[in-house]
Amino acid sequence: MTRPRLLVLASTYPRWAGDHEPGFVHELARRLLDRFEVLVLTSRAPGASEHEWLDGVEVFRYRYAPRRWETLVYGGGIAMHLRDSPWKWLLVPGFVLAQAVAAVRIARLRRVVLVHAHWLLPQGAVAWLLWRFQRVPRYVVTSHGGDLYGFHGHLAQSLKRRIAQDAAAMTVVSTVMLDEAKQIDLRPPRLEVIPMGADLQVRFVPDAAVPRSRHELLFVGRLVEKKGLSHLLDAMPRVLRSHPHARLTIAGFGPLRGELENQARRLGIDGQVSFPGAVTQTELPSLYRRAAMVVAPFVRAASGDQEGLPVVLMEAIGCGCPIVTSDIPGVRDLASEDNEDTLVPPGDVPALAAAITRLLDDPQRAAALAIARRAVCMHRIDWSSVAAAYLRVLVDATNTGDDGSE
Repeated sequence: MTRPRLLVLASTYPRWAGDHEPGFVHELARRLLDRFEVLVLTSRAPGASEHEWLDGVEVFRYRYAPRRWETLVYGGGIAMHLRDSPWKWLLVPGFVLAQAVAAVRIARLRRVVLVHAHWLLPQGAVAWLLWRFQRVPRYVVTSHGGDLYGFHGHLAQSLKRRIAQDAAAMTVVSTVMLDEAKQIDLRPPRLEVIPMGADLQVRFVPDAAVPRSRHELLFVGRLVEKKGLSHLLDAMPRVLRSHPHARLTIAGFGPLRGELENQARRLGIDGQVSFPGAVTQTELPSLYRRAAMVVAPFVRAASGDQEGLPVVLMEAIGCGCPIVTSDIPGVRDLASEDNEDTLVPPGDVPALAAAITRLLDDPQRAAALAIARRAVCMHRIDWSSVAAAYLRVLVDATNTGDDGSE
């Protein structure tokens, strides 16, 4: 039986197998292969093939500028690049137009029946243009957080409303994002909360044979403002007063690395902080299994960008790793009543240091909290249930005509 073709539009996507760039869109795409033939359209990147198959998913990468200027996506994300380098707004029209042209070509030549756009902007806009002006397939749009909370201009907000209204369905990755969608008057015909997932059955699982450190704090993620890493560095001198052997490993890449390294030197803690750089997906489980805890001090960036539902926390939870994180809306879906004291106010350095110290003081309690959190989250975020939920929405959308009838 021939599978219907699904075209996935994405910005961030693995450039090759084992890439350290976030891989959640690919992880979902490959889990849809039993029902759909999945084609992914994303932007070109240095070292990446322009056409290839990854785990059975066919990937197309389009050109949107001369190669040396194709710097809008990787190494921090579109919103960060636009904020830090305003000249890159000049790349946006070409980025959107090139993706739209490539999407039209693929949709027509390959007889695509549905488009799944990840992020309202710009991918949702491309999907809307295809549907509105080319009458090519219906689309489902998924918001991951930054696209919903950021881009506050009148034109951007109006475009978001139009994209949502004309979609077959829209999903958001955390419960609190429903309130944000309603606040900015997004009215899709169907709106559901479906998170991204983590492999809590094979990859991100505890390993009793790996001894957990008593001293290593771990941060994993991009080195950008919304991750709040500067607050963690400010908290480290307080932590070191009671736990002088504590060490912080910062596994990530991004534009703030130099600034953060300078901050560590100014604080006199550069000997207790290491920056190993980007870590591949295959290396992550061993980091989570050995760390005393993962610390994720998220904040809301000046642009309004903030976490939707942090994948890093899902992975750490899967490996049974204790966590300390900010009490931001997107994290609440991963919380349980027993874990309340591991959530701290965003940007509150004394509270962050105190929460870290409490878990270092009592590793047995930290382990018990981690086990309880994993049990609570298992059925919420494991890919088996997450992919099934997305599959239901996508299949329903393929069976819905342009007039909304079945």
